[in-house]
Amino acid sequence: MVATRERSLLPTEEPLSLLRKDGAPVTDSPLAMPDDDVLLELHRRMVIGRRFDTQATALTKQGRLAVYPSSRGQEACEVGSVLALRSHDWLFPTYRDSVALVTRGVDPGETLTLLQGGWHLGYDPYEHRVGPQCTPLATNTLHAVGFAHAARVKGEDTAALVLLGDGATSEGDTHEALNFAGVWRAPVVFLVQNNGYAISVPLSKQTAAPTLAAKGVGYGVPSVLVDGNDVAAVYAVVREALDSGGPTLIEALTYRIEAHTNADDATRYRTSDEVAAWLDRDPVDRIDAYLTARGLLDAARKAEVAAEAEDFAASVRAKLNVDHEYDPATLFEHVYATPTTHLREQAAALAEELA
Repeated sequence: MVATRERSLLPTEEPLSLLRKDGAPVTDSPLAMPDDDVLLELHRRMVIGRRFDTQATALTKQGRLAVYPSSRGQEACEVGSVLALRSHDWLFPTYRDSVALVTRGVDPGETLTLLQGGWHLGYDPYEHRVGPQCTPLATNTLHAVGFAHAARVKGEDTAALVLLGDGATSEGDTHEALNFAGVWRAPVVFLVQNNGYAISVPLSKQTAAPTLAAKGVGYGVPSVLVDGNDVAAVYAVVREALDSGGPTLIEALTYRIEAHTNADDATRYRTSDEVAAWLDRDPVDRIDAYLTARGLLDAARKAEVAAEAEDFAASVRAKLNVDHEYDPATLFEHVYATPTTHLREQAAALAEELA
């Protein structure tokens, strides 16, 4: 069970955690360890999520995806936060959060439609309570706050979780979203996955604040600093924030192991030693070590989860290896409920050129 702590506008100086990097439990943490069945599910979903991520990366190299932003190393943030959601809550993800989408139950083929170059939104947002994957930085923060505020006005018990990166905190939309969330006391959780870089720009060139979480005080929004590679802690703080009924800013310290996308050369702005240091803090290995030490995870269960992850990867390959014929005319569908004059003219011009 997650304990109820006194909510503070200021985050702790050190990130909250429940598990050390070697999997040993933190004995003096103010957070309560999630139940064993939750921990096992967190482990299972992270193993599947990582296998999905590596498969999507491979498919990009094979030309089956136009681009893929890997989230390897950030699985604790995505899986921990999504599993903390209640069934009626909403998720507002970014382009790097495909693992979060499949964890929420979105079909992997539909999840990757955007990155394949097909429809911008390949899934039904109302079926899964997942907003469109946001490519422009921070615009989903305003969507989440508006949605959460509207839900409260309508008397609905619905909260919103919005995922964003450290680079998105430099955008004006994030300022506006946090400001409105604080004023309206909107039930929205901002989870900043601080992986150290906005593509190649390090955090030190983005802000002089001691932490990104410290910015919450300026908006009257309670803030939390958490170890983003500790899936138990991420789950605990997000669940606590959702249960609060108001806004929360969470900064999760994590790291992107792979390049920004397949078009990025990460060796130009970070060293191999830096990457190796973060590999030593791997979120999947951490929960694995903890569960193994407690006798909750044995070789048989590990093999079972690994086999399930392989089956999931095979299903992704099968969905992505199908060649589709696209009609260029569909570019103009679903842009407006009623097509504008300019849109009709452009569609007609394209049809004439194709003819």
